Amino acid sequence: MSRVQLALNVDDLDASIAFYSALFGAEPAKIRPGYANFAVTEPPLKLVLIENPGQGGSLNHLGVEVADVDTVDSEQTRLAGHGMATVDERGTTCCYATQDKFWVHGAPDGERWEVYTVLADSPTFRAEPTDEGDSCCGTQSSGPQPLTIGSPARS
Repeated sequence: MSRVQLALNVDDLDASIAFYSALFGAEPAKIRPGYANFAVTEPPLKLVLIENPGQGGSLNHLGVEVADVDTVDSEQTRLAGHGMATVDERGTTCCYATQDKFWVHGAPDGERWEVYTVLADSPTFRAEPTDEGDSCCGTQSSGPQPLTIGSPARS
């Protein structure tokens, strides 16, 4: 199963959980400090809420959740065939989950997409940064940052 992921910055996590629970008729699949996600069946959607006061209502990132690592690999190969640049992140901890994923860069308006599968649940939002500058949700380790559509893609 694949589903589109929409990650939003929200000012008030509790108010946003109440709103989206009513809107989609579903309770969150996961709630952690400053974070919640919904696995909506209809329409197939992974809605992620990241509490980021002062940035509410802005896009954090986009993604496609896929069923397994083989699908991550085949999608990366397919997109490379279209000349799309990708950045691998294997065994990374992000959004309270250990994931294998890659990021696609180069969309005309600067937005970045992740294609990922969840390997396991994690007690932390992200792993500790390393010398390589591990990131989460396409942001540097300082925390979730809003994505401004139309600006150059972050590296």
